[in-house]
Amino acid sequence: MTVTAPLGFRSAGIAVGLKSTGKPDLALVVNDGPRRASAAVFTSNRAQANPILWSRLVARNGPARAIVLNSGGANCFTGDFGYETTRLTAEAVAAALTAEGLSADADPLTADPVSAERVLVCSTGLIGTGDQAFRDKIVGGIPDLVGALSADDETAPAAIMTTDSVRKTAVHRGDGWTIGAMAKGAGMLAPGLATMLVVVTTDAVLDDGIADRALRAATSVSFDRLDSDGCMSTNDQVTLLASGASGVAPDEAVFAAALAAVCDELAAQLQADAEGASHDIDIEVRGAASVADAVEVGRSVARNNLFKAAIFGNDPNWGRVLAAIGTTDAAFDPYRVDVSFNGVRLCHAGGPDRPVEECDLAPRRTLVEIELFAGEHAATVRTNDLTHDYVHENSAYSS
Repeated sequence: MTVTAPLGFRSAGIAVGLKSTGKPDLALVVNDGPRRASAAVFTSNRAQANPILWSRLVARNGPARAIVLNSGGANCFTGDFGYETTRLTAEAVAAALTAEGLSADADPLTADPVSAERVLVCSTGLIGTGDQAFRDKIVGGIPDLVGALSADDETAPAAIMTTDSVRKTAVHRGDGWTIGAMAKGAGMLAPGLATMLVVVTTDAVLDDGIADRALRAATSVSFDRLDSDGCMSTNDQVTLLASGASGVAPDEAVFAAALAAVCDELAAQLQADAEGASHDIDIEVRGAASVADAVEVGRSVARNNLFKAAIFGNDPNWGRVLAAIGTTDAAFDPYRVDVSFNGVRLCHAGGPDRPVEECDLAPRRTLVEIELFAGEHAATVRTNDLTHDYVHENSAYSS
């Protein structure tokens, strides 16, 4: 199980025809309580999809009751029609869950009416598409989606995939409480979360304040440090839903650490499935004057196409690292910097050290270590190489 590993949640994923492949493309996660809390973090891109605009409003209204997600269409830059599609989707979920709760054989926990203003909406897929057929397939599919809800569901993670090659899930078992999660994302991976949708659930007893603080802290050191291609999406959303069904209220620091570990595990899965990549690159920056400096330095390398092309060619070109970090405002002396590739220090004090022939870049997992000698802070930024396959896949994405 994934998002239904914690108590108090049901989920489902079905196919409604948004994808030409006939694969699942509509998912729903429902929080059945009894003590609900929620938090959400959204893309920082100024160009935001209709579901983001809607969900931002929902997030201000109190604990979310459910989240519905579709793949096969981003519903972004589709105007008033697209926003109305999002609203109608939320209303259809609310109506179907209310009808379910009022049925004779329903679980008493679900018997309270559901408001559309408590339903988050997420979409992922091609920007600029979303016609009446798109709307009809989603809204018309909601009753079947609600009917498929299960507390031991395994179908929802597949329904949110686009160019993903594998499902991305994680589970953490705490002391009497659990965290479950699912994610999608394989391209446009850059801060502002990455082009990803993430739903995290927990049966821990939390309030909205704890949920919000823990989620923001977790995303800041995981998804926000995943920078595969420097492209920021319009649809990113990470959502945390808490049911309180375990009856256990963990220490806030303990819960926050567990949530950060789950988000980091998902970020690593996103990195490993990045479109066309042949190397998964971790850029570890140490000895920085601040964490912000360490992140800035790591990101400058992660976004440097010359560096990424060199890694694709198995070329440990440390000069490209120094050239990249020299463009930042971070505090350091470039003539004191050390750079290592896969454990071999190739650059010492801004000059050559070990022969490059000693460095093997054949393994997919690649570690680049940068020592700035400017302070005590550190950070790791994840990225991938730049390959022919990445260019090909994205050149044909809308065809």
